[in-house]
Amino acid sequence: MSKYYLNYLDELESEAIFILREVYAQFQNPVILFSGGKDSILLTHLAKKAFYPCKIPFALLHVDTGHNFPETIQFRDELIESLGVELIVGSVQESIDNGRVAEERGKNATRNSLQITTLLDAIESNKIDCAIGGGRRDEEKARAKERFFSHRDDFGQWDPKNQRPELWNLLNGKYFEGEHFRAFPISNWTEMDVWNYINRENIKIPSLYFAHQREVVWRNDSWIPVSEFLKLEPNEKTETKKIRFRTLGDITITGGIESDADTLEKIVAEVAAMRMTERGNRTDDKRSETAMEDRKKQGYF
Repeated sequence: MSKYYLNYLDELESEAIFILREVYAQFQNPVILFSGGKDSILLTHLAKKAFYPCKIPFALLHVDTGHNFPETIQFRDELIESLGVELIVGSVQESIDNGRVAEERGKNATRNSLQITTLLDAIESNKIDCAIGGGRRDEEKARAKERFFSHRDDFGQWDPKNQRPELWNLLNGKYFEGEHFRAFPISNWTEMDVWNYINRENIKIPSLYFAHQREVVWRNDSWIPVSEFLKLEPNEKTETKKIRFRTLGDITITGGIESDADTLEKIVAEVAAMRMTERGNRTDDKRSETAMEDRKKQGYF
């Protein structure tokens, strides 16, 4: 790896740490949105660096859909224990049980959009004024409209046409009662940057990102993992494939890709040759051309 590229990763790291410290300076009760995916793990690692030798001064907020990969929950709990930080869990199942949201039905049912209500309820009940997310501008076209500090109104909604300018790294975190912000410290990172940095820093990630044998079914142009939550159609047949996941979400909507990449070095090489975005295997993003943006406007991550 060239000296130039190392300097480039250092610049991205420095920018992200600057944003994290600005969040700490401007807000009273910020949290890190933690999904157990590589971007939120990277963000947590950067927060650890930003405030070392002190502990991370933010709690981690996980919106638990109840349809998680077991490996993700195990990784989350082990990381929380090692960091010694607070974990806040918002439960989608509780939102369903309390009548706050209604469970989707049908073959392609997902709890993904149900997370919005659970997230906003968790933000309100815990008096959170800034939720730090791992969104990147190359991840999905709606993400490219975000600022480092993304304002949300008193309904938790996002208006992409009404965001504040961020000239000369001046970030405005002022808000009225009931409003809050989302902060995106790794906005300028790409998927390739993330993997190169994870490889460089030797950051521990869930085993799901590495190629492994798994029982799957071909649906919506992706290999969907078989689980207790997946309802198979009469014409669908399960197969055992060597796959890995580029992005982690609900087990019911996260498609894997056939791969032999079982080390970080192999993942970096594989991603370098990819032409499809990492969310190309997420069935929730295939519902419409504006699926992500519509969810974000309602208060999604």
